[in-house]
Amino acid sequence: MSEPLRLSKRMSELGLCSRREADEWIARGWVRVDGQIVSELGSKVLPHQKITVERQASAEQARRVTILLNKPVGYVSGQAEDGYQPAVVLIKPENRWKEDRAAQQFQPGQLRSLVPAGRLDIDSVGLLVLTQDGRIAKQLIGEDTSVEKEYLVRVQYTRSGRLPDSELKRLNFGLSLDGKALLPAKVRWQNEDQLSFILREGKKRQIRRMCEAVGLKVLGLKRVRIGRVKLGNLPEGQWRYIGADERF
Repeated sequence: MSEPLRLSKRMSELGLCSRREADEWIARGWVRVDGQIVSELGSKVLPHQKITVERQASAEQARRVTILLNKPVGYVSGQAEDGYQPAVVLIKPENRWKEDRAAQQFQPGQLRSLVPAGRLDIDSVGLLVLTQDGRIAKQLIGEDTSVEKEYLVRVQYTRSGRLPDSELKRLNFGLSLDGKALLPAKVRWQNEDQLSFILREGKKRQIRRMCEAVGLKVLGLKRVRIGRVKLGNLPEGQWRYIGADERF
């Protein structure tokens, strides 16, 4: 017999919303199980039971925005720390890319609950996703995410000669961080001093630590792609809404 699950967890598993959103909707009476409204937090369901949400929930979700920012050096991805500002302070009308074709109009309310879906170090630049949509956050940073992130990394070899092919192979597969083996990566030379990294995980300062392990010093790091969404020509310090036809 299948074990009952928390309703919010089951809704997240089904891709209806994040767990936090599920709890909000349950408390508002916007969730039905087998046609009956369930408004008690912590309620449990069986896997075969049918879960539906009221139109108000779908309408609220449709209003939630996802923003792509080309983060400059000197901004942290999340909460302000050590005197550095969070990247979200750049999301203001004057920084919106003039070539953004999205029909959405900027409203201050869009900054509410706008959180980074993945980190980008303070000294790294490039594509940072900020979203109000828990489904997108889960897709990009959930435990079972398989979405690729691509980076261009300018490096300098700190040992004599050039990086051996055997060490390049270790960057692709064979390194561990914090006692745990890293997932296979795709690492190749882009030109004589720049590597392309494609990862499916995002441990803290992962690329810098990987490079350090094989004698490379990182001089610059830029994220250029998350899944199928590319940084493209978005200028540094500017932002745009994700297009209606874009999917990670």
